[in-house]
Amino acid sequence: MFTDAIQCINGALLGGAALALPAAAHFSNPFLFSLAGLFVVSLISNATPFFGASYTLIATAELITFGFTPEGFLLIILITALGAAIGKLIIYGGAMGFSGKLKENKNVKLLGAWLQRRSFLIVVFITAVIPVLPLDDYLYIGAGAEKIRLLPMFSVTILAKIVKSAVEIWLEFLGILQITKTVHHLLGLTSLEFSILLSIVFIFLGIFLFKYDWEPLLRRFGIKF
Repeated sequence: MFTDAIQCINGALLGGAALALPAAAHFSNPFLFSLAGLFVVSLISNATPFFGASYTLIATAELITFGFTPEGFLLIILITALGAAIGKLIIYGGAMGFSGKLKENKNVKLLGAWLQRRSFLIVVFITAVIPVLPLDDYLYIGAGAEKIRLLPMFSVTILAKIVKSAVEIWLEFLGILQITKTVHHLLGLTSLEFSILLSIVFIFLGIFLFKYDWEPLLRRFGIKF
């Protein structure tokens, strides 16, 4: 599993570098520093379980600040997707390290049983794309605790994060989602402040969902593992 993680990180970094470096040569240092910051924000917000920070909102704000170009848009998509996907590897590794303790939780056992199903990778893609809700954190915790093979899961995740970054940043940039404007108008918060608020909310929500015993409810709906 450790080898899988190293392969995933190396592959992601090499692939991202191959795509990003030719385009990056045309940009100013402030924009490149901004990309480095976006990578760190994307990684941290995805490496912390149940952390709801919306890195795509921050990325959109940077895109607006520096002005839209196709190359800049592509770089921001790749950098944020790469950071987000690598962040999930940290959750997986942490879950592996605390595997014994995590398996005492009934929900982790349920996840472990469900992770063996063929539909698992489809759900990985869907949960990794869904905006705001950090549902894929649960899957990576369960996968790490059960030591599920990482490479297929990570491959699907990085594809999903590219789709997520592209769609969310583009819609926000066009003003279709208007999340940034709406939040600033109603709450007086910037994108960063709103992301921090979401993080606090989802940390508490994540702890509740992790502690709650879902098995009786699932059985009531005829779902068995």
